Amino acid sequence: MAKQRTLAGIGILACHAILMLGALVMVMPMAWMFVTAFKSAAEIAIWPPVFFPREWTVVNFFGAFETAPFHRFFINSAVIALVSTASVMLTSLIAGTVFAKYQFPGRGLLFGLVLATAIVPFEAYMIPLYIQLVGIDWINTYQGIILPYLFMAFGIFLMRQHVCSSIPTELMEAGRVDGAGEWWILARVIAPLSGNALAAVGIFAFIQGWGIFIWPLLIANDQLLFNMELGLTAFQFAFSADIGKLMAGSVVSVVPMLIVFLLLRRRIIENMALTGIKG
Repeated sequence: MAKQRTLAGIGILACHAILMLGALVMVMPMAWMFVTAFKSAAEIAIWPPVFFPREWTVVNFFGAFETAPFHRFFINSAVIALVSTASVMLTSLIAGTVFAKYQFPGRGLLFGLVLATAIVPFEAYMIPLYIQLVGIDWINTYQGIILPYLFMAFGIFLMRQHVCSSIPTELMEAGRVDGAGEWWILARVIAPLSGNALAAVGIFAFIQGWGIFIWPLLIANDQLLFNMELGLTAFQFAFSADIGKLMAGSVVSVVPMLIVFLLLRRRIIENMALTGIKG
């Protein structure tokens, strides 16, 4: 028995060591980005490189905002991410509830088509979408940039699973008996009971909307429409890059996503535990 406990303890320690090594591998690039943002140009160029700067400086952050309109890039990213998040949460709540609690012809087929769009990469239909936007003159506009990110198939799936497994149909029936309409039931019954699921969908939508790069690169020709990810290209040149300003801009770009995740991480973990167990 003691030998079995010893072997079990060794196995647990080995698993923890592997997990810690994996976490270190994932965290190291972000840590290097952070400390490099506070290095001077001379320290960035020295060989062999040093991890921590000898003298911490914020000149790269000031230089990033002076070299490019980074305040405008930040505002554009915030607008895109917030509008996208609000739209995805609303549409996912409505569509997920409809697929979970309402019976209508073709429901299974339609839900299957929604799920099928989740496995189709955006690059597969990016050019046809671009051609359509040319036809309605939405190129180089905010609405053209935001349009592909107003809906999320995974969000609809997540909300459907949550409403199916966590919200009894009897609650909706009780509301109808009391004379409540379907929109009232959605707003006053289903939405308050779906806080964790909506938070999870909101995190995914915000990260997606904040970190987009390929679509704005294709659709936006005016630098004043650039988001943070696209604005970082201002520090990349044909044969070189301003590493200090690039890392400083990257830190500014990453911080909002980290804040959103840290504030809502418990909700997303709780929701994944609930919806992942129940089919």
